[in-house]
Amino acid sequence: MRFHKYQALGNDYLVMETGGQAMSPAAVRKVCDRHFGVGSDGVLIGVAMPDKRFSLRIFNPDGSEAEKSGNGLRIYVRYLWDNRLVHDEPFEVVTKGGIVRCLVQDAGRTITVDMGTASFDSQKIPVNGPKREVIDERIEIDGQAFKFTAVTVGNPHCVIHTDDVSAAIVKRFGPVLETHALFPNRTNVQFVKVIDRGRIQVEIWERGAGYTLASGSSSCAAAAASVRRGFCDGEVQVTMPGGELKIEVSPSFAVRMTGPASKVADGVVAPELLSELAGKT
Repeated sequence: MRFHKYQALGNDYLVMETGGQAMSPAAVRKVCDRHFGVGSDGVLIGVAMPDKRFSLRIFNPDGSEAEKSGNGLRIYVRYLWDNRLVHDEPFEVVTKGGIVRCLVQDAGRTITVDMGTASFDSQKIPVNGPKREVIDERIEIDGQAFKFTAVTVGNPHCVIHTDDVSAAIVKRFGPVLETHALFPNRTNVQFVKVIDRGRIQVEIWERGAGYTLASGSSSCAAAAASVRRGFCDGEVQVTMPGGELKIEVSPSFAVRMTGPASKVADGVVAPELLSELAGKT
């Protein structure tokens, strides 16, 4: 089985050539393992559709399936560009989190993705409790109280605005928030510091993956929440440990993401590795 490794701001994925067939959770965990497999933050499996669109399934390194990934989408688009399956015209990719419109620029170096419309509706995210917009609500973790805003951009996010943004704090509270009873489908977590009306700093705990250097959907969620709370205007530069993304949030909360993706390597998964996974789930 051939694979193609790409990275987007330090978030790396394997595009697997499986003929559109899903991999078992055990196979995903194995190939993503950085000691016993190829090593990555996830697996992307795509297929061309008859209507000139592409479908994409996104798997986290723990074997679970994600609805949407901004970095994963940019990586998959770059893969399509590298293989001359798309050109300069906009095209669509179908994900479990909705249909997105994509555009390749700068000879493949920059990709823009219309990520859909951000929603703060508790039933759409989802967040347990009565139907409401989940804005600046209180949550307590291990005796520490936070205010959070929940948002979906096709997958769930818990955004905490604070002046204390660090890898240490997101690693401490991220795994507890991810699995908190409020979030029936678990959640991605962002600790966000507002620098000014056009810039935010973000540290991320990614559902199913853990601490990550960058996340496209998390950047979209953090920017949308910052605009909704009145901290930022419609164009937001998101700074993460892995780099920066440009996020545009329209008055209707349609979100557009622009950023890079680059190729790392091509390879073939050894038959020996695949045979170890026979029958495992």
